[in-house]
Amino acid sequence: MDSSSSLHIAMFPWFAMGHLTPYLHLSNKLAKRGHKISFFIPRRTQAKLEQFNLYPHLITFHPINVPHVGGLPHGAETTSDVSFSLGPLIMTAMDRTEKDIELLLTELKPQIVFFDFTYWLPNLTRRLGIKSFQYWIISPATISYTTSPARMRQRGSITEVDLMQPPPGYPASSIKLHAHEAKFLASKRNWEFGSGVLFYDRLYNGLSLSDAIGFKGCREIEGPYADYLGEQFGKPVMLSGPVIPEPPNTVLEENWAEWLGGFKHGSVIYCALGSEWVLPVDQFQELLLGLELTDLPFLAVLKPPVGCETVEIALPEGFEERVQGRGIVQSGWIQQQLILQHPSVGCFLTHCGAGSLTEALINKCQIVLLPHLDSDHIVNARMMGRNLKVGVEVVKGEEDGLFTKESVCKAVKIVMDDENEVGNEVRENHTKLRSQLLSHDLESACLDNFCQKLQDLVR
Repeated sequence: MDSSSSLHIAMFPWFAMGHLTPYLHLSNKLAKRGHKISFFIPRRTQAKLEQFNLYPHLITFHPINVPHVGGLPHGAETTSDVSFSLGPLIMTAMDRTEKDIELLLTELKPQIVFFDFTYWLPNLTRRLGIKSFQYWIISPATISYTTSPARMRQRGSITEVDLMQPPPGYPASSIKLHAHEAKFLASKRNWEFGSGVLFYDRLYNGLSLSDAIGFKGCREIEGPYADYLGEQFGKPVMLSGPVIPEPPNTVLEENWAEWLGGFKHGSVIYCALGSEWVLPVDQFQELLLGLELTDLPFLAVLKPPVGCETVEIALPEGFEERVQGRGIVQSGWIQQQLILQHPSVGCFLTHCGAGSLTEALINKCQIVLLPHLDSDHIVNARMMGRNLKVGVEVVKGEEDGLFTKESVCKAVKIVMDDENEVGNEVRENHTKLRSQLLSHDLESACLDNFCQKLQDLVR
């Protein structure tokens, strides 16, 4: 790329691994096209992401000292360092970096800053003559459903019944919520998420104040939702393409390669519920018993359940002995991208985070959807299970939202059974979409268009 047309972009994502990592994947795509990236990252978290920086001559990490906030463990920087309930305090800490961010931006002078939850950034960048770009790793279908002006105008009277249906003008009538999901989202309308700011006000203010809005996705899937938001907010809404992660510059750790290598092709279930979902003990055990019921080998990466310091002390009675040699349960970070690429892995049971779903869609393992009670994960599950039909969702109780070991086992069996009619349809759809997403022409065209629109934005 000609240096005169290259951009200098700063990245300031929410301090959660599920946001930092996709922002870095996008940074790699942009750097590959010659753009310079200044990536703002919590100081101690930098080491976790350095292996994914494929263009260190163009992507520079700028470590941020995360201020301590009362109630947080000392040294906590990201949501993976704390329980879900402490996430708002991480947000407060991030808000308190505003002066440091202003100094960095004044010094670095990027043309655009990508952000997601720091709604105060557009006012700051406007003073500095920098464009603000609210880039979401969550889908435009979710933002359209929960935070469009059509929905936010209902803020004084919105009920659970309202939330079970899409807002006026929403592009897909098939995406609806269950009763327990609508109840959760209704309660979340009053949830403070850092610095005394309500969660949806934080999102909505960022959407309203930013110079433009962007999403990870392509028009083939997300186009109608992006168009809807563009009309609703009256500003450019851009799609960066699927942002398929580049292969990491590491290999799978030997212990995992050896263990997975001991099982036949496509037979292992990989279960991972993200860095933030902490299950109650009874649901933690129900999930593991469901994996056991499948009679298939499995690797489950889960956070210790509520009230437990380790996963080991929460295992069902006799579980370790029964699954010895074919089942592993552990907590902590793992090389998910490389695990999913292993030929022995045939099924991915996911919490439906955007990054995990992208990794699932570009690999051959089949997808079982167990959405975390989060607006994005819920809408993602409906998109994947009902609209695109590339995965099977675990059935939960309509009112209580609880799953059983039988419902976990059944969903896995459907996608793993070559003779199941629903499973066959899901596998065929997944294969087609995978081929489409991995098409170099698709991603390249999306990124070229995205970069051109960014150029237009700074002119």
